[in-house]
Amino acid sequence: MKIKFYQFPHSPYCIPIALILKQSGLEYEEILVPNWDRSIVAELTQGAYYEVPVIEHDDRVIYEHSDTSLDIARYTNGLLSSELFPKSISGIHEILIEYIESKLEGIGFKTVDPEYTRGIQNIAHQTALVRHKKRRFGKGCLEQWADQQEDLLKEFYQRIDQFKGCLTENTFLFGKVPVFADYALYGVLGNVHYFPKNIQWEKRGWLKAWQDRLLNHPI
Repeated sequence: MKIKFYQFPHSPYCIPIALILKQSGLEYEEILVPNWDRSIVAELTQGAYYEVPVIEHDDRVIYEHSDTSLDIARYTNGLLSSELFPKSISGIHEILIEYIESKLEGIGFKTVDPEYTRGIQNIAHQTALVRHKKRRFGKGCLEQWADQQEDLLKEFYQRIDQFKGCLTENTFLFGKVPVFADYALYGVLGNVHYFPKNIQWEKRGWLKAWQDRLLNHPI
């Protein structure tokens, strides 16, 4: 059975899996899930889940079982000839992934969601998404994040800049070949860069060079 990959194109968790699948040469189908209507995911998981990404493959449905699980990434890794979770860095690797997918992501998505939500033309769809955000993050969250846009971007890039030494001394985060943490970092960065005005390459040639190496690295 061909892999079916259910995703949002701007999601920091979907972007890494999308790149891995693209580079892998595996046959797969991308299915875009409306952010305001996730019924297809709920039906697929029999009501157990409503987030993305989700993978459907060989009569199996793979989704995350906790906020810090890596079920999708590990399943995808199992389909590859390369190893994105090498045992030699086990432990420290997962700690770095959690930092990227919680601390960095927790700042980055706030720089994108207000404009993304405003851009939804259908008022019913926009209202459904706004309601979801308010229930999860509190009333007025989108307006607050929009007001804090400049400060949020500044904090995000300050944290990104902490990787400068590592990514100038090494080809990738843990050496000469990428591991899943590289893809996780690419996903968080790709989420922020969903709107080009958020891109700040100036004085970050080292970051652009790392991204280009990752994009051109075969799996």
